[in-house]
Amino acid sequence: MKKRIALILFFAFFALSIPAQEVTKAHKDSLSTMVEAYYKQNVKIFQANSTVKDIDEIFELFTDDFTYIHPKYGGTYTRKSLYGGYVRNQKNGGYDGSVADVKIINKIIGLNAVVVERIYIEKVDGKLKDGERRMTLFEFKNGKISRIFEYW
Repeated sequence: MKKRIALILFFAFFALSIPAQEVTKAHKDSLSTMVEAYYKQNVKIFQANSTVKDIDEIFELFTDDFTYIHPKYGGTYTRKSLYGGYVRNQKNGGYDGSVADVKIINKIIGLNAVVVERIYIEKVDGKLKDGERRMTLFEFKNGKISRIFEYW
C-alpha cells in the first residue's frame, strides 16, 4: 500500500511539474518576443520614411505608466515626454536611416525582466558597420514593457 501511494505521489508530482515548465517557457518566450518587437519597431522608426503611426505602434508595447531611464542622456523620461521626443526627432529629420538594423548578442530572461546586450548595425559612408555593444534592462507588467533602463 505504501509503495502504491509513493508511486501515485511520484506520478502526480511529475505530471504537475510539466505544465509549470511549459508556462515558464511560454512566459520567457513572450518576454523575448516583446523585446524583439521593440527593437524591430525602433529600427523602422529610425528610417527616413518613418511616420508618426510607426511611433504610435512602438508605444502600444508600453504600459500607461511606462518610464525610460537613460542617466547618460538626461535621466528619466515619462511615456509622454519620450513620445514627444520621438515625434520631435522625426519632424527634425533625426531619423535618417543611419541605423540599418539591430543585432541582439545576448539575452538574460528573468521573472518579468530581460537584460539585453545588443548593437545597432549602422550605415557609415554607404557601408554597414557594427555599432558599440550596449546593455539595456526591460521590465514588464501585465504583458507590456513598463520600464527600460539603458546602461550605456
